[in-house]
Amino acid sequence: MDIGSYLAKNARKKPEKLAVVCEGRTYTYKQLNEEVNKLAHGLLDLGIRKGDKIALMMKNSHRFVLAFFAGAKIGAVMVPVNFRLTSSEVHYILEQSESVVVFCDEEFEETVTSSREETQVLHVITSGAPKTVGHHSFDRMLVSNTEDPSVRVSENDDLEILYTSGTTGRPKGALFDHKRVFNVGLTMMISMGINERENFLHIAPLFHSAQLNLFLLSGVVLGATHVIHRDFHPVKTLEAIEEHKITHFFGVPAMYTFMLQVPNAADYDLSSIKRCGYGAAPMAPEVVRKSIELFKTDQFYNLCGLTEAGPGGILLDPEGHKAHLGKGGKAAFLTEARVVNEEGKDITPSVVGEFIIKGESIMKEYYKKPEETRKTLKDGWLYTGDLATIDEDGYITLVDRKKDMIISGGENVYSIEVEEVLYEHPSVLEAAIIGLPDETWGEAVCAVIVPKQGASIDEQEMKNFCRQKLAGYKIPRRIFVEETLPRNASGKIVKYQLRQSLTKVKQ
Repeated sequence: MDIGSYLAKNARKKPEKLAVVCEGRTYTYKQLNEEVNKLAHGLLDLGIRKGDKIALMMKNSHRFVLAFFAGAKIGAVMVPVNFRLTSSEVHYILEQSESVVVFCDEEFEETVTSSREETQVLHVITSGAPKTVGHHSFDRMLVSNTEDPSVRVSENDDLEILYTSGTTGRPKGALFDHKRVFNVGLTMMISMGINERENFLHIAPLFHSAQLNLFLLSGVVLGATHVIHRDFHPVKTLEAIEEHKITHFFGVPAMYTFMLQVPNAADYDLSSIKRCGYGAAPMAPEVVRKSIELFKTDQFYNLCGLTEAGPGGILLDPEGHKAHLGKGGKAAFLTEARVVNEEGKDITPSVVGEFIIKGESIMKEYYKKPEETRKTLKDGWLYTGDLATIDEDGYITLVDRKKDMIISGGENVYSIEVEEVLYEHPSVLEAAIIGLPDETWGEAVCAVIVPKQGASIDEQEMKNFCRQKLAGYKIPRRIFVEETLPRNASGKIVKYQLRQSLTKVKQ
């Protein structure tokens, strides 16, 4: 059940099947497997052994795919790194993960060079000509041996350390073995019905667990075709769906929002799409409705999970969208989900509690963090830190992170509820609700809004709009207008940065 062996099997079973399309390059499954094997042997020649950690600081590309599977085939543990991180942040991950090799794109070589000091990194492999003496060229790492490496890898061997998105502080590395990662893909095969005939479009970053585990790895296991884009651009995304007859699309909510702003979006032929998935951050019901109209299909899936589950958690399927749009859904295949109080007991409908999950894709541990692991994994359950409700039909709705909940005048205000109302306003492109210190109320509900192009935001009119749909204590007391919202690479708004910057403004 090791991930690398499935690539080898598909190379034998369907050698001429198109596997990867990226930046003008194509690979059949036979060609992809041979290139992966060349790189795997290059790593072995470099002295890399089973269990060694290999970091990937790369944008989406065919080289990312080659590097990941080459490492998997020799039993290495892959450490995808957010390429938007600063040198000090990258240094922390390289040091904490004990990485000995770093694959990086040319544009990130300088960051890696400064980040590797006082770490265990022995080798840096760059996608182009190295700028630093001693670094290796990616292409020169591919040796002539196209045979599968003779390293024995089992389903219980470690495969990944996935670092959490770090919206509240230092990221933690969630450790997964091959079996757990396979189960993540199996969940998608069962829950979404993906199969070997899919044409996947990969535009969300592959260093993030959703695009990597849910769709790239599961798609390779199935023998599907993968179209890979280095960056997201709304027009190029629509063009790719039309050109490559994409059947399965996944994006973070912001991507859907920007595609909806393309003036002639409805002119593209998107009829090949069989299903759409969204996740990594809440997606306002109004954006979902408009996206369903754009793609002309109601086969939408809300994938509401977290990195520590591979990712995994709950899922709202197309049928659930009809009556429960805006909710997170029910437990996905191989997963159990509950909402509990402080004592760990199930709460009653409409009461807010903590969302916890249990299943076959849950991480083994936080790498080298036993205390954090103990606090998060209790009696087999993963305590997510997300606040949620559950209704009489068992549908779970996430309402906030514990640290993002606002207490104003003694009343709990859950940001997602207010944000969903703001997204209904025709002038709002993006919105975030945060709490800022207030002498009278303890915390004041504040809105940060990015207006649509050509639109303006009138503070009083926006408050009046909210007043029609929300209780008085939930209405934003202050409204800030910004050009963009700070997001991490998985699409989540980094609210602590907003709180820090706007607290200074308020003062």
